[in-house]
Amino acid sequence: MKNPLLAISERRKSGIHAGIPSYCTANELAIEAVLEQGKRFDSPVLIEGTANQINQFGGYTGMKPADFRDYVYAIADKVNFDRDKIILGGDHMGPLVWSDLPEAEAMSRSRELVRLCVLAGFRKIHLDTSMKVADDPVNERLSDDVIAERGAILLEECEKAYQELRKSKPDAVRPVYIIGSEVPIPGGAQDEEGLQVTSPKDFETTLMTYKRKFEEHGISERWQDVIAVVVQPGVEFGDKDIHVYDRLAAKNLTSTLKKYPGFVFEGHSTDYQPPKALREMVADGIAILKVGPALTFALREGLFALSMIERELVPEDQRANFIETLEAVMMANPKNWQKHYHGSDEDKRIARKYSYSDRCRYYFSLPEIKSAISKLFANIDSVEVPAGMLSQYMPRQYKRVRDGKLSPKAAALAKDCVVALCEDYNFAVSQRED
Repeated sequence: MKNPLLAISERRKSGIHAGIPSYCTANELAIEAVLEQGKRFDSPVLIEGTANQINQFGGYTGMKPADFRDYVYAIADKVNFDRDKIILGGDHMGPLVWSDLPEAEAMSRSRELVRLCVLAGFRKIHLDTSMKVADDPVNERLSDDVIAERGAILLEECEKAYQELRKSKPDAVRPVYIIGSEVPIPGGAQDEEGLQVTSPKDFETTLMTYKRKFEEHGISERWQDVIAVVVQPGVEFGDKDIHVYDRLAAKNLTSTLKKYPGFVFEGHSTDYQPPKALREMVADGIAILKVGPALTFALREGLFALSMIERELVPEDQRANFIETLEAVMMANPKNWQKHYHGSDEDKRIARKYSYSDRCRYYFSLPEIKSAISKLFANIDSVEVPAGMLSQYMPRQYKRVRDGKLSPKAAALAKDCVVALCEDYNFAVSQRED
């Protein structure tokens, strides 16, 4: 069976507008929403986990690659989504989590990580060796040669794992690969100053250096499995700001892609881009649109709205107090936000709730937060929410409930906030503009 991601370039060669959103999240409600919305279309859904979310030591989710696969598949079964239409991807697979270790140890762990991803059936691997490790020169730029050498080593490990997988699953789909040396960090930038579009020269140097390394390692035949290059097309988000795509500013880069018809660009940090900008990105060759924090940002908006309704309708001593619980848990465990939010105590308080960086997503899997969400949903479902109140706090969901397109149950209302975001990405990659 052919990897469905190969169809993107094939369709684009025929002049067809084609791309795919890459939903990078481990949040159960967000994945439910993505898959429920995906049932509307006869196309695959790409769901990815980053190296800090899932790895052989569990990552911050506590899941290894096979655990993540089983987790996503269980959600798919719950919402009756066909498992075969799910493409699992590994994002930033490389020394990201182990950059404080010497090269030998960091790469050894990286090889084991990609091996486990391929054995778990991941069909898309982002080979990210762009970060320095402990024994790299501190004051020198990490060369394209070193980056590509490490990337080729990881691809070799992936290929060994794929051959191992085929022994038990002869029809296993061969993974495709994403490369790139100008890789935005996961979760958005902390400092957006100096943001520059990748130069055509740097893009072509990355491509040619990797190709040469494949030849040196004797894996030239696998070059056909490299489908995309991660570049910086000028989109980014930080704590308070968004850099919206400017296709004129990116024109030199995107025009260069026409020389390499087998490739597309992968755009990271596309969160919060306007739908029109997302569609322009796909049209310009940035055909894989990575989105992560915006998914849980949208979910958090829905949960906050339901909390406001709860304050209106549920006696004080029976409330879930999700907003207050989230704040208390984040204050008690500050490691996931304190290096990212700055300014006065008030600035940080606001950021913990409303920052585009959405560091509160790291807390959603904690027992206290899961319990608060469950209680919130139960409270909302135990009362009758007046239509006018729903319109006040959740106007989009109100219209869909009114028109019989959405259940008024709390979980459905919250997930629909994520669905609204998915619709922007479906618009971006659809052949039709309506």
